[in-house]
Amino acid sequence: MLDAAHYARLGLGTAFEKVMEGARLSPEEGLALFHCPDITAVGALAHHARTRLHGDRTYYVLNRHVNYTNICVNGCLFCAFQRERGQAGSFALAPDDILHRVLDDRGTPFSEVHIVGGCHPDLGLAWFEDVIRRIRAARPQSIVKAFTGVEIAHFAAMEGISTLDVLRRLQDAGLAMMPGGGAEIFAPEVRTRICPRKATADEWLRVAGEAHSLGIRTNCSMLYGHIETFEHRVDHLCRLREQQDKSGGFTCFIPLPFLTENSLLKLPPERVGEHVGLDRLRTVAVSRLMLDNIPHVKAYWVMMGVKMAQTALYFGADDLDGTIVEERIGHDAGADSAQSLTVPELELMIRRSGFTPVRRDSHFNPVADPDAILHDTGHADSPEVRA
Repeated sequence: MLDAAHYARLGLGTAFEKVMEGARLSPEEGLALFHCPDITAVGALAHHARTRLHGDRTYYVLNRHVNYTNICVNGCLFCAFQRERGQAGSFALAPDDILHRVLDDRGTPFSEVHIVGGCHPDLGLAWFEDVIRRIRAARPQSIVKAFTGVEIAHFAAMEGISTLDVLRRLQDAGLAMMPGGGAEIFAPEVRTRICPRKATADEWLRVAGEAHSLGIRTNCSMLYGHIETFEHRVDHLCRLREQQDKSGGFTCFIPLPFLTENSLLKLPPERVGEHVGLDRLRTVAVSRLMLDNIPHVKAYWVMMGVKMAQTALYFGADDLDGTIVEERIGHDAGADSAQSLTVPELELMIRRSGFTPVRRDSHFNPVADPDAILHDTGHADSPEVRA
């Protein structure tokens, strides 16, 4: 039972009342939640909001990630994935390589192909249209979720056409949904320091709105835990909320913790150490409370780690992403999670956290396919999932 008097003593009286009523929190209340010394109180409020929306359901998807290139013209300071053309470790997959990965389901018939990569200086829009068509022909039952708003803006600049025209062409080729990356932090004073060559916040939000207008639903995200402040985080969440009010196509929000390994962006000492985990849980919780019009919040196990992702389910998150199969971006930045999880592993970690696993499609519709033959790879009782 949540204690109204306790929240009043914490300076969260109005926030508590609004959460109980299902009303929208103000930026000032969001900032107070970030500064509240009692993280369990913030988490309990977020868990209340999560339970009101989803009960004890926790979602996962059978998906396959493909990172098609790490060659990128943007050179973002925080990015450990990016390489220059010709630099050691750089790569660009050929269409046949991508198709080989998509056809390799490793015994799990995934329902989503998730494609993102760097902004390559030479790969034109027709190249991507052809790749999507080949994927759709090879796996017609799988949804193609591909390209961030930043990639869409890059394609438009290369082709000399509008981002709306890029989206229409990709949709005609078979693009059904878009992931939420590239948002980073919207505040220009931060963005110009960490990703000055990347699409601006206004461009990213415009592309999202255009995608929504075409019926392409998208995710959204925030990269946090670097040089931004709590004020910047609240501003970012409010801008996503405002865009959702306008276009209504955000399906899920993903708070992405900045991983420091192999990054050129160095943090002050107070941003590294024993309190990082608490900050991650607090950010998940405040995001759930501020984003009243975005239905789902993801605890992305790849970047949070399995144990932290499990804990985040009690701090407002209701989704764990999925099987992944192979992921390069987070792991190049130092993620120490596994490359993939099996269905038994995902369901086990959800049940042992006290929740009910729900397999979903890309649009969060529950999926129950009695004809799908899922093979346990023998890791369902691996140490990482026993917690």
